[in-house]
Amino acid sequence: MKKENLSASAALQKLKEGNARYLSAATNPGDISPAIRHDTCENGQSPYAIVITCSDSRVIPESIFSAGIGELFVIRVAGNVMDKHQLGSVEYAADHLGCNLVVVLGHDNCGAVGAALSDRPGGYVKYITDEILKAIGDEKDPLRASCLNAKRAAQIIKESLDIKEGEGPTVCSAVYHIDSGEVEFLDK
Repeated sequence: MKKENLSASAALQKLKEGNARYLSAATNPGDISPAIRHDTCENGQSPYAIVITCSDSRVIPESIFSAGIGELFVIRVAGNVMDKHQLGSVEYAADHLGCNLVVVLGHDNCGAVGAALSDRPGGYVKYITDEILKAIGDEKDPLRASCLNAKRAAQIIKESLDIKEGEGPTVCSAVYHIDSGEVEFLDK
């Protein structure tokens, strides 16, 4: 059963306001108190947005959006690439937790994008870089490549979960600028 939750536009506004607070914050103002831990343990989670982002240790969605425990459903994988596991997680959060907004959050200085642009690694990392290469084509600029990669992941979510405009969750892409802390939403 799908829970009632914030609308996609209200969730997006909340993310933008949280990022604005983060730009000058020294600590995360999100609620991480014992009371919220107890409440979410007893009553479950009600995240208002799904954020798919890179595993990079400098990209911390709860901090970037000034969110606390239970506010964001975060899916992390190097290069924020999509496969059936990530899609299943998005589907779960949308269908069972009532999230109406999905944000694919790429970032600048991404090691996975950099590897796709230059190294062409082997092993299991190749699965990640192969997906990124599908997104970026001939693009050589790392920031533009990160943007293209985030946009492709958002498109994969829409197509794979058969999300039509105005139906289901809103899916958008963004890029996080590590140095400034700013999130730039790419879908205007």
